[in-house]
Amino acid sequence: MYNAGMVQQVKRKEKAMTGVLKKVILLFAVLFVVMGITISQGFMLSGFLAAGLYFVYDALSRKEYEYVLDGDRLQISVIFGGRYRREMHVLDLKDMEVVAPSRHEKVADYLKEGGSVKLPKYDYTSYEENVPYYTMIVMEDRRKIKILMDLNEEMLGFMKRMYPDRVFL
Repeated sequence: MYNAGMVQQVKRKEKAMTGVLKKVILLFAVLFVVMGITISQGFMLSGFLAAGLYFVYDALSRKEYEYVLDGDRLQISVIFGGRYRREMHVLDLKDMEVVAPSRHEKVADYLKEGGSVKLPKYDYTSYEENVPYYTMIVMEDRRKIKILMDLNEEMLGFMKRMYPDRVFL
């Protein structure tokens, strides 16, 4: 059919208190290390553990999503902290039921509030208020899942040309 290759990257907005929490963890790490130097070496372990916690939390709190459309295959990956990539889904678009805006009538049965069909949901959106997100209903490993994504117009256009009866704009 079509042999399209596209890549789209979406950066997730940090949650409200993430920056404050990181600063508090770092403050405790420095405080415990200083207390370990001046008072007792027993505080040093707590300081180093808090510093390790800071780096782990920093990496896990910054997420980016990458959508790779290659022909009839859509691959979704999560990038933690700008360094660590994890492939979450490899979807065959032939098994796709529908792609539509989040409040479209074609996905109304799958809404959280008021929908009649409950599916496992995976959210790969940016949480930006001005960016519309789309709902994809697709089969993966013989089970139907719901995926929320921020798709740009170019990727939607490719999907619409490949499957005009399943993609709604």
